[in-house]
Amino acid sequence: MRELGRRLARLLRPGDLVLLTGGLGAGKTTLTRGLGEGLDVRGAVTSPTFVIARVHPPLGGGPALVHVDAYRLGGGLEEMEDLDLDVSLPESVVVVEWGEGKVEELSEDRLHVVIERSVGAEPAGGSGNGVEDGSGEDGSGEDVRTVTVTGVGGRWSDQDLSVLAEPEQGA
Repeated sequence: MRELGRRLARLLRPGDLVLLTGGLGAGKTTLTRGLGEGLDVRGAVTSPTFVIARVHPPLGGGPALVHVDAYRLGGGLEEMEDLDLDVSLPESVVVVEWGEGKVEELSEDRLHVVIERSVGAEPAGGSGNGVEDGSGEDGSGEDVRTVTVTGVGGRWSDQDLSVLAEPEQGA
């Protein structure tokens, strides 16, 4: 998941909104940690569950990473407005865990990342634009994730998302 986040970071630019969907333990925060590494931002990327949102400023010339956990928010965009994400969005990459159905109105252009985790079984779904992220920690293949990445809006209409499935050269 972390490597997938680093690959995804190469496609992102200021103003991008990324929604992460998946169950508890699916790898949403680990993917975001990889995004932070790929974007070269300051600070450890950890789950913002109790603080709701964290801003990680860039160390170089890239965008900041705004990491939001909407798990505890139930009010949709009205509740999210208090976070001023619409102000942060133009100059940052905003990643929202548990954001489906809550933040789509922030941007017509967004990336939906759905993570399905299969423990001790074959990957769920496994068709189409899925990206499989590896095996269990011991290499046994028992902790498999299938990731589906879908671009919405003009920003993503011409973007080749298949590059996310390719392993990094030289890694």
